[in-house]
Amino acid sequence: MDNRLITADKLKEDGFETTIRPQTISEYIGQKDIIDNLKVFMEAAKIRNQSLDHVLLYGPPGLGKTTLSYVIANEMGANIKTASGPTIEKSGDLAALLSSLEEGDVLFIDEIHRIPRFVEEILYSAMEDFKLDIIVGGDGSNRNLRIDLPRFTLVGATTRAGDLSAPLRDRFGIVSKLNYYSIDEITEIIKRSSRVLELEINDNAAKELANRCRRTPRIANRLLKRVSDFALVKGDGTITLDITKMALDSLKVDKHGLDVVDYELLKTIIYKFNGGPVGIDAIAAAIGEEVSTIEDVCEPYLMQIGYLKRTPRGRVVTDLAYKHLNIDRENK
Repeated sequence: MDNRLITADKLKEDGFETTIRPQTISEYIGQKDIIDNLKVFMEAAKIRNQSLDHVLLYGPPGLGKTTLSYVIANEMGANIKTASGPTIEKSGDLAALLSSLEEGDVLFIDEIHRIPRFVEEILYSAMEDFKLDIIVGGDGSNRNLRIDLPRFTLVGATTRAGDLSAPLRDRFGIVSKLNYYSIDEITEIIKRSSRVLELEINDNAAKELANRCRRTPRIANRLLKRVSDFALVKGDGTITLDITKMALDSLKVDKHGLDVVDYELLKTIIYKFNGGPVGIDAIAAAIGEEVSTIEDVCEPYLMQIGYLKRTPRGRVVTDLAYKHLNIDRENK
């Protein structure tokens, strides 16, 4: 699944995202409830002349958690420092990161649920009291050293809020769940990205692209780049509806944003497990994928559009999926 184009996980080719990322809250499209609340919280923090409360952003990958962290930093007039949970392997890594912060800084930690528990404990006093507690010495002469930290805002992002420990989760003053975007919102995002990248796209082409990108901005922007390649080679550079359909059909992305991996997953459950219910481990073994990949990458969207559902006994393919795949449930 490493080369899967419509995965919402970050790929190396997504480096261009930084050039089209909105910088201010007024430029941010979608997630209206979250944005409206953040405007109030940030304005209140400015009036009090304090740093913003710590923010936890959670939801499926590709929906703008990283982008929103940069917007928060820009709106607060703060510097942002970034890290990723998997890279923070020992207490010293986190201590070095925290001790490098300056007054008012925003610290963004992506995949925060992947910080080891024994390392995570350092965050408790840092978030609550702005103190860094570290143990120095050795051979029976250990002593606890407490260092004052400047007031900062931690923005944590995770696709698995349930994997966060309760003590860490409780220390976030602002907790927001990002949801999949509407087709109209995604269309506006595609048009904005086109303007920034100086690409010409027709309205109906933008709408077609929005329908096929799983309502996820990261996928929308990635497909926009690929479709623009087809427009340049197969047309005059303008992204038209015909070019968009041809490009996405060539990329095997169907009208609902499903690709060959989704088809394999659904058909495996239908043909090998009689449509379900079937356990996630059995599915993973049957299609040769990691359980975490299926849970984080494949399932969220398939459940969102009603093609797959979880039950106490396992996963079940729905009637909608049978219809979309043109499979007769009774005579498959």
